[in-house]
Amino acid sequence: MDINATIAKELGIRKEQVEATVRLIDEGNTIPFIARYRKEVTGALNDEVLRNLYDRLMYLRALEEKKAQVIASIAEQGVLTEELKKAILDATTQVAVDDLYLPYRPKRRTRATIAKEKGLEPLANLILLQQNKEPIEKIAESYINPEKEVNTVEDAINGAKDIIAEGISENADYRAYIRDYTVEHGQVVSKAKDTQTSTVYDTYYDFTEPVKKILGHRILAINRGENEKVLTVKIAVDETRVIEHICKDIIKNEVSVEAPILREAIEDAYDRLIAPSIEREVRNMLTEKAEDGAIKVFGENLSQLLMQPPIQGKVVLGWDPAFRTGCKLAVVDETGKVIFTTVIFPTAPQNRVEESKKILKDIIHKYHVNLISVGNGTASRESERVIADLISELDVPVSYAIVNEAGASVYSASKLATEEFPNFDVGQRSAASIARRLQDPLAELVKIEPKAIGVGQYQHDMNQKKLGEALNGVVECCVNKVGVDLNTASAPLLSYISGISGTIAKNIVAYREENGRFKTREELKKVSKLGPKAFEQCAGFMRIIGGDDPLDSTAVHPESYAATRALLNKLGVELSEIGSAKVMEQTKKIKDYKALAEELNVGEYSLKDIVAELDKPGRDPRLSAPAPILRQDVMELTDLKEGMVLKGTVRNVIDFGAFVDIGVHQDGLVHVSQMSDRYIKHPLDVVSVGDIVDVKVMSVDLNKKRIQLTMKGIKNGQ
Repeated sequence: MDINATIAKELGIRKEQVEATVRLIDEGNTIPFIARYRKEVTGALNDEVLRNLYDRLMYLRALEEKKAQVIASIAEQGVLTEELKKAILDATTQVAVDDLYLPYRPKRRTRATIAKEKGLEPLANLILLQQNKEPIEKIAESYINPEKEVNTVEDAINGAKDIIAEGISENADYRAYIRDYTVEHGQVVSKAKDTQTSTVYDTYYDFTEPVKKILGHRILAINRGENEKVLTVKIAVDETRVIEHICKDIIKNEVSVEAPILREAIEDAYDRLIAPSIEREVRNMLTEKAEDGAIKVFGENLSQLLMQPPIQGKVVLGWDPAFRTGCKLAVVDETGKVIFTTVIFPTAPQNRVEESKKILKDIIHKYHVNLISVGNGTASRESERVIADLISELDVPVSYAIVNEAGASVYSASKLATEEFPNFDVGQRSAASIARRLQDPLAELVKIEPKAIGVGQYQHDMNQKKLGEALNGVVECCVNKVGVDLNTASAPLLSYISGISGTIAKNIVAYREENGRFKTREELKKVSKLGPKAFEQCAGFMRIIGGDDPLDSTAVHPESYAATRALLNKLGVELSEIGSAKVMEQTKKIKDYKALAEELNVGEYSLKDIVAELDKPGRDPRLSAPAPILRQDVMELTDLKEGMVLKGTVRNVIDFGAFVDIGVHQDGLVHVSQMSDRYIKHPLDVVSVGDIVDVKVMSVDLNKKRIQLTMKGIKNGQ
């Protein structure tokens, strides 16, 4: 197989682009580095295409390795033919290779192998030839052998049928046909084990849907219901049609003496050997496809969450709400440093509201708090009421925002949190994390295992290794897209930078603590274990604000510094003037990028990126996203009326819709059918996590605390 040509065709890109990218990958370059600084080589392939290319490259290389192992194994058995070898080499999936290898795979003793040991293989071959004139029972008499436990004619014929059945079950063509037929015409059927007991799986108590149409979230729900022993699940298919297909191929004469025996063997092969195996394969295929879809949605949501705009220059009060143990507070200054912590008890059972308000007013005035960041967990609603009342009594402007605290408890109990806040308890650490999530979501959330950040669906039911790898790739992409301040970034944040391992990240922090601020990117070369390759990969993503070289604060890679200085000289501006109106005025005059790139000995893509950085050095791409909604009052569920139009923040996107925070404790659901007047395949086509959207209340169920929202039919906020 020509792997590069296959990938090029699948991704719709040129083979030369694939070949160039594969070389870069094999040389040890990371995806973020290739995407940002090797555009000339790849033809400007973006992160998403590059990651898909990488995944397919790894899969196809593993497939080629498997083919080589299978061919070697069959050759060792002395049964490899040129035809079989070609079929294996032409296979495009691991399933196809498995099908071809099945007859030759070392196996445990089966009914067929036992029958062969009894000397019944010649009888099976005679039956398959279908050239016998006398009854099979007569022929089978000569195979009776009490010493080998073949005591009767029936024993001999049954053994022969076992051999024939196994041969049919190992036929790659039959398996491929049955698999394709099951996918095309099969039905996923689920039933309740106990129809009298209501559960969250009520929808699937008597459920049927075509295999080829069933949505991923339904597969994951059904799988969970089955694992919890609430549901029984099977793939239903027209067995008669499948069996007739095989019979038509094998039985040459329906009235022959062998026909009844062959039909019985075919039915046994399907019922006992093929159907259970194909059902497992199809269900695994459905599950894998559902998982891939869920992982993609989780990744999109996570990316949007991480890329939420930071709220800069504000002192934030982090509020970790609770009942019995009290609400933990942490004041974080503009740089993210925790400057005060305490605990108050405004919620049940203590209900010390007035005392808590007094403490809060003192904190707000003493530390000049601008924002209150409230976790959305237990007692969040009760805390929100206290905060809204407090704000109405203040003589200074203060707002609050509800922050998703998913993963905060995981972080606060982690080794990392213990190292960062050795003198804090878990509540204080959690409050600090909640404050920082509003200040800089990316810098804070990278400290938490990505899958613990609750913006997916069924994440605990899927392949955890695959999920972890995919989400780590998302975090890596986001961190490198934004870049980090080399003098303030934490080790967890640095560890996601291209070329930087966890060990090197810790070494960078240790070097900083021992030697003070980094003044130049070149100084990175003094960090232990950070060699030339790691420097090449990471340097462009490291920012030094107020350092010796203004270019170190930009995304311009050091390898392009000479070309950048030559460009500035040609434009007639000083290095100190980058980011000024004068620079923007001069760069607008560039008409022929291709000629200028050749003159400066730099790639055209690189030149355009350099110009963008000179216009807006170190621009944070997150600042173009909508800022979070800041509130000063609180709304109750009972305040909601049908037809009311509200502004909300998308908190989570799933296969069947999106959950939107509209300022009450429960997020409302916008079903995919209520997102647009046009047909959409997936909610992500319309909304992303963090989007600010206008929604209309369709219905409110106070008992179940459910809110149904729509985005249709809203004009000018009405």
